[in-house]
Amino acid sequence: MNAVKQVGKKDRYAFSRAMYIIEAALEYFIALVVADAYLAKVGQSIGMSDSLIGILSAFVSLGCGMQIVAIFLTGKDSVKKLVISGTLITNLAFALVYLTPFVPGSSGFRSTILIVVLLGAHLIKNIVHSPKMNWFMSLVDDSKRGVFTANKEIISLIGGMIFTFVMGSVIDAFEASGNLKGAFVTSAITIFGLGFFHILTMVLSKEKKTENKTAGTEKNKFPIKELVLNKNLLKVVAVSVIWHIVTGVSTPFYGSYKVGALGFSMTFVSVLGIVSSLSRALVSRPIGRFADRRSFATAMILCISIAALSFGINVFAVPANGMILFTLYSILHAVSMAGINSGLTNLVYDYVPHEQRVAALALQNSIAGLIGFGTTCLAGVLVEHIQASGNVFLGINIYAQQVVSAISFAACILLLLYLVFVIRKISKVKD
Repeated sequence: MNAVKQVGKKDRYAFSRAMYIIEAALEYFIALVVADAYLAKVGQSIGMSDSLIGILSAFVSLGCGMQIVAIFLTGKDSVKKLVISGTLITNLAFALVYLTPFVPGSSGFRSTILIVVLLGAHLIKNIVHSPKMNWFMSLVDDSKRGVFTANKEIISLIGGMIFTFVMGSVIDAFEASGNLKGAFVTSAITIFGLGFFHILTMVLSKEKKTENKTAGTEKNKFPIKELVLNKNLLKVVAVSVIWHIVTGVSTPFYGSYKVGALGFSMTFVSVLGIVSSLSRALVSRPIGRFADRRSFATAMILCISIAALSFGINVFAVPANGMILFTLYSILHAVSMAGINSGLTNLVYDYVPHEQRVAALALQNSIAGLIGFGTTCLAGVLVEHIQASGNVFLGINIYAQQVVSAISFAACILLLLYLVFVIRKISKVKD
C-alpha cells in the first residue's frame, strides 16, 4: 500500500518523512567534509600522492560493494536498530579521519591508518544503506517519489551551500595562520556534532515494518536466483555500472586537481560548491516532476546528456582558465546529478517487483560500486604515469585530469545510447 494519507485517517508517517529529509541533509553535510578537496587536504598533509588520494575518494564506490550484505537482511521485520548502529559507527569513523594527521609515526603509517578508517566507514555505511533507503522510501507515495526526492535534495543542497562556505572559510583561516591541524580538529568536532543529530532523526522516525519484508516465504528470503533471472533488473544494473565507470575514471582525481594544479583556495572550492548546489536545487523539482510525468528513463537521458557536456568542457580546464571552465563543469555536472542520483534508484523501483527492491538495490550498488572502484584504480595508474612523465601523454602536454575527463565523456555517450535503445523499451513492473 502506498504511504499516503487515507480518507478520514491521519497520516502516521508525515513526521517521519520530515525526519527523513533532515536525516538526508545531515548525512550529506558529513559526506561533504570527508570527500573531494576536503579529503585531499587531509591526504596532502600526510604526504599522499594525487593518485592515492583519488583512490581514497573512490572508497565511496568500493564501499558500495558491501551493499550485497543487504540481500541477507531481506525478510527482517525491522531494520531500524541495525541502521542506527551502523550509522553511529560510520559517523565516528568519519570524524576520526581528521585526527589521522595527529597519529605519531611515518607518513606511510598515517596513510595506512587513514585508509583503514575511511574504508571501514564506507563499508559499514553501505551495509545499512539499502535497508535505510527502503525503510524511508516505503513511507513515500510511489506516484510522488520524483517530487519528494527533489524536495529532499533541495533541502540538502541549500543547507550544504551554507555549510561548505563556512567550513571552507574556517579551513582557509586556519591554514593562513599556519595552523592547518586546528582546521582538522574543528572538522572532527563538527562531524561529531552532526552525527549526533543525524542519529536522533532516525530514532524519532517510525518504521513501516511490513514494507521491510519480502513476500514472507522461505523461498524469497534470499532472492539471489530471482534477481539473477530478472532480465529487466540486469539491464537496469548496467546503467549504474556504466555510470560508475563514467565517474570512477575521473571525479576522484578532481579534488587534488582543484587544490593542486588549478590552485583553488578552500573558500573558492566552497563557492564552487554553493554555485553547483544552487544550480542543482533550481532544477531538482522540475526534473522530479518531469520524471514523474514522463518516466525516470527519459529523465536519465536528459541528465546524462548534460553530464556528457560537463565532462567535455572539463577536458579543456587548465590553470589559465580553470576558474571559468571548472566552474562551468561544476554547474552542468550538478544539474545532471539532480536527475541521475534519484534516477539510478528509481529505475529499480520502476522495473523490479516490490518484494525484491531492497535486494535489487543492494545488488545493483554492489556490482556498480566494485566496478567503479576498479575503474579508479586503473585510472590511478594512468594518472601516476602522466604525472611521472611531466604531464605529457602521447607526446602532448596535458594534465592527467584532462585525459580522464575525455574518457568520462566517451563513456557518457555510450551510456546515453544504452538508455535510448535498451532501457526505454522495458515495460514498468505492475505492483
